[in-house]
Amino acid sequence: MGDRVTMTTAMTAAMTPRVTAAEDGAADGVTPEEAVKAAPAGPAHGVPGGPAHRVPEGSAHRVPAPRRGAEPAPSDGAAAPAPHDPRAHGFLPERPPVRAMIGTWTRLDAMARAAAVAPDRAAAVALVERARRAEELTALRQRVSRLSLRNAEAAAMRIAVIAVSCGWCGLDPQAPAAREVADEAFLELWAAIAHRIDHDQFVALPTLALHNWAPERKPRRHIPIDQLARTEALVPIVRWAPEGQPLSRLDRLMLAATRLEAHGIWLFRLADTLAGRSPDDSSTPTALRRLVRVQHALRAQLHAEAAELAAAPATPQQGAVLGALAEQGALEPPVLQAADAVLGIGGRRMGEGRRQLLRRHLPAQHRAWLSAMDRHCAPVRTLAHRGGPDAAVYREAQESLIALRRTYTALVQTAARPGTTPLPAAA
Repeated sequence: MGDRVTMTTAMTAAMTPRVTAAEDGAADGVTPEEAVKAAPAGPAHGVPGGPAHRVPEGSAHRVPAPRRGAEPAPSDGAAAPAPHDPRAHGFLPERPPVRAMIGTWTRLDAMARAAAVAPDRAAAVALVERARRAEELTALRQRVSRLSLRNAEAAAMRIAVIAVSCGWCGLDPQAPAAREVADEAFLELWAAIAHRIDHDQFVALPTLALHNWAPERKPRRHIPIDQLARTEALVPIVRWAPEGQPLSRLDRLMLAATRLEAHGIWLFRLADTLAGRSPDDSSTPTALRRLVRVQHALRAQLHAEAAELAAAPATPQQGAVLGALAEQGALEPPVLQAADAVLGIGGRRMGEGRRQLLRRHLPAQHRAWLSAMDRHCAPVRTLAHRGGPDAAVYREAQESLIALRRTYTALVQTAARPGTTPLPAAA
C-alpha cells in the first residue's frame, strides 16, 4: 500500500496544472513539480476559489453552478448540500459513500451482495423473487421517503448492482412493458429510489463505481474527497467476488474508474479555466498544453492498473454485466465526458445524440455543468478550423483524449474477457 501511495503522490505532482492569475500569462517553462512546491499547502487545492485554481475573471457569470432542486431535509438534521462545483472534487460524491446501511435497509445490502456474486442472471432473479415473496421489497418501498439523500444514493448503488446482475439495466422502471420482464415490486422500489434522488438513469458506471468504494482504513484527518480517493488504498463496498477471495476484474475496473475520476480533478479545473476564453488569448494554448499533460498522466495510470486487472479472476456473469452496461452507453467515466465537453471530440466523431446518450446516466446538476461547458468552450473549439501553433496544440489535446479513451476501452475489454493479456506499454 505504501508503494501505491508513493506512486499516486508522484502522479499528482506530475499532473498538477497551474491556473493562477500569475501563471495564466506566463511561459510554459515551469515544471509541474515546481508548480506544486510553489502552490500553498493544505486543502485550498480542493476548495473553489482556492489559490491552486483561481476562477477566471467573470467565470461565475459564464458558468453558473447548477442548482439542485428542493430536497427534503436529511433525517439526521444536516444542512442541505451546497450547489455542486466540479472544481472542488469532480463528479465524485461530496462525502465518502455510505459503507454500511442500517435497519431494514440491511436486507437490500445483503441482496445486492448476493446478486453480485450470483453465478448467472437466473440466480440473481431468484434472489429478487424470494425477497418479493417475503414482502421485503414492499417494506423497503414504504421507507424510501425517510432516507437522507446520501443514504438514498447508497441504496441506488445497491439497486444498480441488482439490476445489472439480473440483466435489467436497460429497463425504465416506470414503463408498463418493464413489468413483463422484471419483478414488479423491485421496479416500484427502483422507481421510488430514482424519484428520491431525482435521477432516472442511475444504473450506470457512475453509480456502480463512484458510490461503491471506501478507504481501506479510516483516514486520520478530514481531507478532500478527491485527495482521499487518490492517496488511500480503496476497497469495494459491494464486492463482485466472494468474501475471502481476491478482487475480481470487475471490482478492479470499478476502483480504477474511481481513481481515474479522482486524478482527473485537474481536467475539471482546466475546463473551467478555458470556459469563455478567446482562442486568441495567450493563456489558452498554455491551458491546453496542461490538459495534454493531464490526459497523458491519466493514460499512464490506466496502463499501471492494467496488469493487476488482467491477473484478477473473471467470470462469464461479470462479462455479461459489462456487456449490458456497454449496450446502454453507461460505461464512459464522467471525467472523460468533461474533457470531451471542452474539446468536442464526441460531437463530431459520434454525433450529438451519442453525447447526450452518454450523459443521461449522470445526475441533473452534472449534466447541466457539461452542457454549460459545451457552450462556453465553443470559442476554444474554433481552433480546430485554424492553422498555426495554437491550433496544433488544440489538435494535440484532441489526439491525447482519443488515446486516453482507447486505453480506457481496452481496459474494459480486458475486464470483460477472461484470458486477455494486459495492455501494451504506454507510449
